[in-house]
Amino acid sequence: MTFPHHHPTDPTPGYGTEPPNALDARIERLRTLARAEPRLAGVLLYGSWTVGEADAHSDIEAYVFLDDAPVDRADGRAAPHTHDGFDSAVFLQQLDPGRPLRLVHTNRFGVLTVVFEDLMRGEFHFVAASTGIPEIGGWRGMVHLPDPERAVLLDRTGQLLPLARGLNTHRPPEPAPTAQQCADELTNWTLMVAHLLARGELARAHAFLGTMVAPEQLKLCRLLRGTTAHWLTPSRALELDVPEADRARYAATTSGVEPDGLRRAARSSWAWSRELIDEAGARWNTGRSPALHRDLAGLLGD
Repeated sequence: MTFPHHHPTDPTPGYGTEPPNALDARIERLRTLARAEPRLAGVLLYGSWTVGEADAHSDIEAYVFLDDAPVDRADGRAAPHTHDGFDSAVFLQQLDPGRPLRLVHTNRFGVLTVVFEDLMRGEFHFVAASTGIPEIGGWRGMVHLPDPERAVLLDRTGQLLPLARGLNTHRPPEPAPTAQQCADELTNWTLMVAHLLARGELARAHAFLGTMVAPEQLKLCRLLRGTTAHWLTPSRALELDVPEADRARYAATTSGVEPDGLRRAARSSWAWSRELIDEAGARWNTGRSPALHRDLAGLLGD
């Protein structure tokens, strides 16, 4: 079971200003359908709607807990979208009656994802209640539900709401060990980028800068600035959460795949990473590797 890829705290000013009427209506429809479906043990929402940040562009995201565990087919493969006779895609189709779902697929995280007629996205984790509900207790420090009663649409077992209430307090990451983890990740992945550039794998280096290096930079930056909302998606609401000077440093780490520009971006990225790592070291006495950091800068052409 995976936890949601969101971690907002208080609603972010400037986001969620448009009334999400279609989302509100779809959530109420989900509540009604869930209560009428005896094979469901519980439904727990997560994401922007649960913290008051939803707008007209928001998704509907939920955990749907089933009384029955998934059943394998005779050929040994799991039946897609089907749990002991419960077809999750058919169930979700009822959220948009009379209009076909425009996309139904299981994403790379194993989550059933749909696109409705109005282009709203939906992400639904269909899991067995017997194993899925107890795991919610392990989400503390990773997921924040400031209003659990609003997030829980159905709780037939009586177990879901008490566990959701345990997530109503935001727990920011522990500064020193988290900063050390970010620093080590930044060093490791930037070295990978340097080797890829030296080899001439420009597209791969470009991808690593964006997918492996940048999220760790933004997490460390947020940790240092005290803006750890949206921790699991550190680019979310960056324009509102992070000072302009940091956003400018982040912008300088991006580029196209043209060789000179990409190498410039990699050098700017590592320069900013080193500054963040040094700032964290001074504040929390985390470990630093000056010689390694200098050698890495040299490898990047600084």
